[in-house]
Amino acid sequence: MLDFTEYSKIFLSLFAILDPIGMIPIIIAFTLGLAPQKRARVGRMASFSVTTILLIALLVGEWVLEFFGISMHSFRVAGGILLLLMSIDMLFGNRHIPAPNDSADGESTSSLAIVPLSTPLLAGPGAISTIILDAHKGHGVGHYVALGAEIILMGFIVWLTFLIAPWISQRLGRIGSDVFSRLMGLVIASIAVEFIAAGLRGLFPMLG
Repeated sequence: MLDFTEYSKIFLSLFAILDPIGMIPIIIAFTLGLAPQKRARVGRMASFSVTTILLIALLVGEWVLEFFGISMHSFRVAGGILLLLMSIDMLFGNRHIPAPNDSADGESTSSLAIVPLSTPLLAGPGAISTIILDAHKGHGVGHYVALGAEIILMGFIVWLTFLIAPWISQRLGRIGSDVFSRLMGLVIASIAVEFIAAGLRGLFPMLG
């Protein structure tokens, strides 16, 4: 089991990758015109889906890598490249927001909460790869319980984001949300470089 500082870093990196605050404009766009009850349903479904996806990645993600014969170093490089591409999109503001569906029924709101809000926008490949890599950093039940607790806390934050998204969006404005998203993009780019460097050192020990 890792120390408290390491788990704090893991949580902060996961927060930066999911970027629930930076996703507020997208959340608003997708839920625009929905009744408060339907918006609350989307928030509950999205937070539950994000938590479930990341917990599955935590519990069986490493086993899936072993099944397909993928080394952790190769996955670390691939994950780093993926995060780097994601961060470039965030830094240059290239996130695309589809038109909202203002006539969604119960079934379609559930679908909206899962795809695309839960995945790939929130619990996307970047977050999944990060969880798998973080799971590999420690051993024992305590390590997995700590990571599971962080994932559940992250899901709770996602749920709160849906609740307060309209209020925050009005206060931050478009410019404030864009600035925060770009700051998160810079953090993710730094994490990506660390992933790639560590993976390359593992694949090519001569790099030191």
